[in-house]
Amino acid sequence: MSSKKFNLHQEMVQLDGRSTPAAAFLKSSARYLDQNQGYRPIMLSDDSKPFGAGYSHADILRASGPKSKNTGLLETGTSAKLERKPTYTDLDDDWDASLDGDVMSLGIKPVTSSSSAQSVTSYNSTSPPLITSSQASSIAQSEPVHSPHADLYTFSRRSSPGVGSLKPQYDRIVKDPANSLHMIYQPDVSSIIDASPAEVELLNARIARINKFKRVLQSSNVDISALRNLAWSGIPDELRPMSWQLLLGYLPSNTDRRVSTLARKRKEYSDGVRQAFGLSMSGVGNMSANSGIDQAVWHQISIDVPRTNPHLKLYSYESTQRALERILYVWAIRHPASGYVQGINDLVTPFFQVFLSAYVDADVESYDPGRLPKDVLDVVEADTFWCLTKLLDGIQDNYIFAQPGIQRQVAALKDLTQRIDAALARHLQQENVEFIQFSFRWMNCLLMREVSVKNTIRMWDTYMAEGSTGFSEFHLYVCAAFLVKWSAQIQTMDFQEIMMFLQSLPTQDWGEKDIELLLSEAYMWQSLFKNATAHLRPGGPS
Repeated sequence: MSSKKFNLHQEMVQLDGRSTPAAAFLKSSARYLDQNQGYRPIMLSDDSKPFGAGYSHADILRASGPKSKNTGLLETGTSAKLERKPTYTDLDDDWDASLDGDVMSLGIKPVTSSSSAQSVTSYNSTSPPLITSSQASSIAQSEPVHSPHADLYTFSRRSSPGVGSLKPQYDRIVKDPANSLHMIYQPDVSSIIDASPAEVELLNARIARINKFKRVLQSSNVDISALRNLAWSGIPDELRPMSWQLLLGYLPSNTDRRVSTLARKRKEYSDGVRQAFGLSMSGVGNMSANSGIDQAVWHQISIDVPRTNPHLKLYSYESTQRALERILYVWAIRHPASGYVQGINDLVTPFFQVFLSAYVDADVESYDPGRLPKDVLDVVEADTFWCLTKLLDGIQDNYIFAQPGIQRQVAALKDLTQRIDAALARHLQQENVEFIQFSFRWMNCLLMREVSVKNTIRMWDTYMAEGSTGFSEFHLYVCAAFLVKWSAQIQTMDFQEIMMFLQSLPTQDWGEKDIELLLSEAYMWQSLFKNATAHLRPGGPS
């Protein structure tokens, strides 16, 4: 075996179906050991930031200007400097738990395997492969051995996937998402021979986190309560499609029912599309020419879909837009009490993006779904439809006539703000700012026009973990925390400045840490005020 040492900034690893420089992966979730508080996340120097999603008043497109090929990453040959700073409040002890209880750090030796496409050097252990710096250093000199757990704990260095490539054995994932649990690629351990202890630790932390989810998801009868507890602090990208489907109740928790249930639900959606449009799910044509469709509903959908997430390439492709049109139209005609309402087009996109990621080795936000085989695109579309339906079932009074659900939430947000930040509430009243003027959109679109799709996806991990009230009750507290966050700035503004500020908030550079801080604050307010109805009534006790 070659003793070549690998450069962390040149080696590519597979993460969430895409090829990523190893250094970037290692920096993305580093943690350090604090003697008093245990393992805590490390803040890292990284200029690569997600941009806020939004249009209408909040249109903020990706900044232009010269960018290096490795924007946001350390250049080759530089050292990774880990900056230790305080981070958000951790409300779930998963990240702080001792790793020793999860896995045993045994010797890891390489296994050399080959396929018709390429030879792959893999590393397996008889337990989840936590490693030490010294073990990583000795791996290159080890002799090949075989492990009985190669399918579960394999570290593979794969070549960068071509644009539009499908994940291995994607057809098995189509049949049952649980098959993806055996196809999670981790970095080649040989790529961290020169890594610092902190970098080794972050990899171990990620492995431990994934294994916690896998222990729950691989059960013959998934414990949804345990899955919620894990999901509150965020779901690993590779496990999110299956986890979301379970948390929403679309995917049966019992393994024996999954294949038949998915096949039945997907066929039901396919039949609904054919009935509505008289064409196949992936058929493309002038649907508006079909005299059988509701022209008013179709007209509004056909206007809104091209405006959806215009800053992301994924949503500019015809294949994406046609899929979203079908999903929204079929949902509207199946729910005549509400029909299609502007804003629902935003809510469909996190599902489409997450479920698409289950099948492709590419950057999902720039991927053209038209490259997918028809049966795979049909599955992504059907699963998106049913999970959107599950979400909207819990907040449907937000979209019926007069939208009473949103009206109640706006009133509750005003009362809650008076309790949390009386000075802010007083200033808004003095400037004649009505909560309905800025927070209606927050409730209607679940803050999707205020933060990026990636950040929305992270928020929804927690919303789904909250259960049936996550998108209604818990969202109210998130909106309260979101408003109070800007209190100091708002109190220096007049009416016009306030309205302009709240319509285009400075969230362009928000990352996962900012979202988790927001969720933590929302949890605090919920703990203080939930079920304390007097606090949510005007004139209640001080």
